[in-house]
Amino acid sequence: MRMRLFYLILVWRLASAAVLCMPFLASGAEKASGQAPVIQDPHYGDGLFHFYQTRYFTSITSLMVSQHFERMPHHADEAEILRGGLLLSYGLHREAGEIFAKLIEKGASPPVRDRAWFYLAKIRYQRGFLVEATDALGRIDKYLPADLQEERVLLGANVRMGLGDYAGAVSILEGAAKDKGAGLYAQYNLGVALVRNGDFAGGSAQLEAVGRLPATRDAARGLADEEFLSLRDKANVALGFAALQDQRPEDARTFLQRVRLNGAQSNKALLGFGWAAAALSAPQKALVPWTELAQRESSDAAVLEARIAMPYALAELKAYGQSLARYTEAIHDFDQEGVALDESVAAIREGKLLEGLLENNPGEEMGWFWTIRQLPAMPHAGHLTPLLAEHQFQEAFKNYRDLRFLDRNLHQWADSLGVFNDMLVNRRVAYAERLPKVLAQADQTNLGNARQRRDGLATELAQAERVVDGVAFANARERDLQARLESVQAALARHGDDPEAAGARDRHRLASGALVWQLAQAYPGRVWDAKKAMRSVDAGLDEATRRESTLAQAQRDEPARFEQFAQRIAALQGRLQGLIPRVAALTREQQGVVQDLAVAELVRQKERLAEYTIQARFAVAQLYDRATAVRSHDDAPAR
Repeated sequence: MRMRLFYLILVWRLASAAVLCMPFLASGAEKASGQAPVIQDPHYGDGLFHFYQTRYFTSITSLMVSQHFERMPHHADEAEILRGGLLLSYGLHREAGEIFAKLIEKGASPPVRDRAWFYLAKIRYQRGFLVEATDALGRIDKYLPADLQEERVLLGANVRMGLGDYAGAVSILEGAAKDKGAGLYAQYNLGVALVRNGDFAGGSAQLEAVGRLPATRDAARGLADEEFLSLRDKANVALGFAALQDQRPEDARTFLQRVRLNGAQSNKALLGFGWAAAALSAPQKALVPWTELAQRESSDAAVLEARIAMPYALAELKAYGQSLARYTEAIHDFDQEGVALDESVAAIREGKLLEGLLENNPGEEMGWFWTIRQLPAMPHAGHLTPLLAEHQFQEAFKNYRDLRFLDRNLHQWADSLGVFNDMLVNRRVAYAERLPKVLAQADQTNLGNARQRRDGLATELAQAERVVDGVAFANARERDLQARLESVQAALARHGDDPEAAGARDRHRLASGALVWQLAQAYPGRVWDAKKAMRSVDAGLDEATRRESTLAQAQRDEPARFEQFAQRIAALQGRLQGLIPRVAALTREQQGVVQDLAVAELVRQKERLAEYTIQARFAVAQLYDRATAVRSHDDAPAR
């Protein structure tokens, strides 16, 4: 029966489901201690700021620049952990592994080392490298924060289940379940692992413990309402289909009645509830959930199955006319659905899916935790709802989106390098224009003559200071008075001892004495001013000498710097010209991968639709055969 196939698909999906990832902890040690992180290096804080703003590309580039210039001495290991985690988010496992290995080799602190191995194991698991994830988990000691320790247990169990080692997963989860604070995910995964390991009774007990919890936030042990209710629904759906498989339809009804009518698992629950009623030989009760289910979105396999289950129930009730009408209607709906699937495939091939997803789910940068939240505007987008929820498609589309971001980033840098090249040309032109003017100004300043003059003045100052010569520091007015007194003295000397000149001689003597006294009084201050002025002259000469040396150095260095910048720009332009086509090719290749995943899902839906159509046509044929047989039987006596 179709119910059995659906049950097998359901159990496989439940067993392969991964636990929800907790956000990346850039400062796990501080979080574990309950204290706010203390940032001692501003550049590390800058990297963390961009990280918590979900600008992961900016975060890793700023971290690497700061590491290059050794700007984060107090957070070197933490910065490496953050950089390694960001590299892991881009799938660079080898580079991240080298970072973690170096941290361990150089004797990083145990908390840093354990977090390194934990994140390496986590991303390896998400990328499907299960053996490598097992190796990384085995290297973790006992220094993880409490929240990461719980996630480590769940991660280890999921890795074991991914490897098919359900007994090992049970062993891990049983140890976690003994802890009263164990999360519901551990209990749920334990139930799935026990079922897959053959212990249906034990697995059912674990799942029922989750499924019977009251639908309140407190009972969810800290989970958000929707997250808890979804997990509770999953547990009850798994129990219900397991009971159907075990020929216990009454128990199946009990389990499936706990599932919400409008949740992610409601379609499966309605389908199973109907099959449970059918197994109890109550087709009229099966019609109630199947009628509700048949009216829902046809992209769900459960809805399609309900559309042929309804006429089956009607036939069991001997309402053959209604059954035939329902089968005919289902066949028509399936044909229409097949056309819609073809239109969706064509839209995907034209690129409408990816463009619509990018438009409706914008993101500033590349990101590890970026997810699809809104369907694109394209024909029959509902067909893709199951696919968009799968990890494989999310990862493939994230890689495509990251490649698109890198392509834009490379083109922006190509444009920026053109601007830098123009700036360099302008700098060279400005340098060539200004250098002759600066050299001309430098030639007008003869530092050699200036130093000779300075040395002469210094000699005169020392001589005057040695003989305490106040005349040497006389100002222009005092020098003029000194010259006038000397001319008067010469005139008086020509008159000899003439009595009439005696008064003039007295006045000359008084004036000369007054001038000598004035110069003697001003001498200390003028000596200090002269020395101060000499120091200013020395400082000016030193500055002029420094600038002359700087000018000479600039004439040697600036052309070399210009050439270095030109070579750097040319080298980067060459790298960009090599990277841009490679990224473009990878983007086209990844676009094909994403589109192939989507088309493959729609092809599977179309194949399932074709199978349902065959079943419906076969049922219609049976109804016609039955009607023909009845009519022949009724006509027999008349003949």
